[in-house]
Amino acid sequence: MPRTPFQRFKDSTKEKNLWIYILFLGKDQEVIKDKFKSLALEKFDFLPSFFRMQKVFYRLESEGYIEKKKFKGQKAYITTEKGKEELKKMISYTEEFLEKLKK
Repeated sequence: MPRTPFQRFKDSTKEKNLWIYILFLGKDQEVIKDKFKSLALEKFDFLPSFFRMQKVFYRLESEGYIEKKKFKGQKAYITTEKGKEELKKMISYTEEFLEKLKK
C-alpha cells in the first residue's frame, strides 16, 4: 500500500532532518552520542539509523555547529553558539511555514 501524503510529510520531518534534533538536544546540555538514538525515540518518537546519525554528527562538528566534549567519561556533544543561531533560524522558518499553511 502506498504511503499517504501525511506519512511522507511525517517521515521527512524526522530522520531526514536530524540536524534540528541534534542541535535542539545539545543546546542546554551535553548529549552523549551513544544515547542519541534512545533520546530521539523517547522525545521525538523515531529511531534514526546509525549511518545517518554518524554522518550528521560528523558534518555538524566539522562545520562548527556542535563541539565534542567528555561527559561522564563518554563522548558527548554540545551545540555551539553558531549551532544555536542555526537552530533559531530553523525554528523561525518552521513557524513562518506553518503560518502560511494556516491561511
